[in-house]
Amino acid sequence: MNQQIRRLSLTLAALIALCASAMTAQAQQVTLMTGPQGGVWVPLGGALKNMWEKAVPGLQITSTPGAGIANVLGIDTGKAQIGFGNSSSTVDGVAGRPPFKQAVTKVCQMANIYPQYFQVVALSSAKVQSFADIKGKSVVTQPRGNTAEMLTGEVLKLNKMDYQSLSKISFQASYTDAVSLMKDGHAQVFTLGTTSPASSVMDLASARDIDLVPVDDMTMNTLKKANAGYNRLIIKAGTYPKQTKDVPAIGYLTHIVVACDMNEKTVYEMTKTMATNIPAISTINKAISELTPKMMALDIGVPLHAGAARYYKEVGAL
Repeated sequence: MNQQIRRLSLTLAALIALCASAMTAQAQQVTLMTGPQGGVWVPLGGALKNMWEKAVPGLQITSTPGAGIANVLGIDTGKAQIGFGNSSSTVDGVAGRPPFKQAVTKVCQMANIYPQYFQVVALSSAKVQSFADIKGKSVVTQPRGNTAEMLTGEVLKLNKMDYQSLSKISFQASYTDAVSLMKDGHAQVFTLGTTSPASSVMDLASARDIDLVPVDDMTMNTLKKANAGYNRLIIKAGTYPKQTKDVPAIGYLTHIVVACDMNEKTVYEMTKTMATNIPAISTINKAISELTPKMMALDIGVPLHAGAARYYKEVGAL
C-alpha cells in the first residue's frame, strides 16, 4: 500500500512538473515599443496589445513609448520584440544606411497598416509657403534620431540649409509639447510624421491659423530616388480647418516589425488577429479602415516573419 502511494505521489509530482513546464513555455513576456506621447501609435498600440493578449494564451505585453528608428534598434538589440516602424527608415536599417551605424539583422516585417504623412505645419503669420521659406524661422521637431527629425534635416539639406540656417531648433519628445510651443509663438514651424488628420495639428489649428507647406518636385524626386520607401501623398483639402486646397506631402508606410526569432505561432496569431479585426482597429485611426491582408503583406524590402508569411499564404495574400 505504501509503495502504491509512493508511486502515485511520484506520478502526481511528475504531472505537476510537466504542467508547470508547459505553462512556463506557453507564457511569453514581450515588449511593444509605440511612439511619442500625443501621437496615434500610443493608443493604437494599446488597442493591439489588448487584442493580442486575448488572442494568444499566455502572451503578456509591456507597452513603452518609442519612435520609428528607436523601435527598430530596440528590436535589433533585444530590448523589445514588437514595434511600430516607418517603411522608409526601416529600409535604411536593413540596408545599413544612416542614421543606422550598421545593418539591422534581427528585425522582420509583420504587417503594413497605414500611410504616414511628413507634415510641415507653419503659423500663417510666418508666411512659409515652401521649404525654402523655412530659412531663418524657429522650428520644432522630434528628438534627434527620430524619423521625422532625420527627414527634417534631409529636407533642409536638399534645399541648401541646415539647422544653423534657422533662428532656433527645438527637439520635443511629445507632440503635445511641440504644439504648446507653436501656440505660444515660441516656434513658427512644426514638423512631424504621423497620420492625417493628426490630432496634434487639429489641436494647433483650433488655436492658431496654420498653413501646410507642400513638398516640391525636386525634394520629392530626390528622396524617392534615394529610398523607394518614400512616396508622394496628398493631404486633401478640408482635412484641417481653413485648408482650401490639396497639399502634396512626403509619405511612407507605418508598419509593425517583430523580432525574427519571435515564436512563429504567436506571430501567426497576432497577424490573424489584426487582419480579422480591421473595423475595431480603425476606430483608433480611420486610415486603417481600408486595410486588407494583401496590403498588410505588401513587400517593402524588409524580411517577412515566417509566422506572418504563414497567415498571408493561408488567405491568398501571398
